[in-house]
Amino acid sequence: MKLSHYPVYIQSALYAIILAIIGYLVVDWAAPALSSAACLAIGLLIGGFFVPLLTRSPVPAAIPTTTLYVGNLPYRANEASVRALFEEFGQVLSVRLMKDKHTGKRRGFGFVEMPSDAALAAQQGLNDSEFQQRTLKVREANERKDEDDNAEQTA
Repeated sequence: MKLSHYPVYIQSALYAIILAIIGYLVVDWAAPALSSAACLAIGLLIGGFFVPLLTRSPVPAAIPTTTLYVGNLPYRANEASVRALFEEFGQVLSVRLMKDKHTGKRRGFGFVEMPSDAALAAQQGLNDSEFQQRTLKVREANERKDEDDNAEQTA
């Protein structure tokens, strides 16, 4: 495993130890009159300048996600209430409730993006369940159709 996959504090500690030893050896060689503690302290000081330059944030693992279609939502439901409902099954990455372009009122459906395993659990747990006196329909969302595809089909 590459060092960049580890948390920054582990990277920093390893670099600090390595640079402290190198600094100790260089200072001990260049100025043998200094004590061992002084050589180690100077090595740590040198390492302190270089560690931030060498460390990187860990590479985030790609989490497979699924977007769920949520239909028959109550019109009074908002993003926070839908998020709270779905968070019972796992992490919720995003919630988008659709609104009418002209009136700005909610249209009664939306989309929830979750990690795939949590989305499957939410779909099984919430489909045909009651939420604010409405029976929800929860399905995996279809891919969005491009407007170019629609133009080609009408031509």
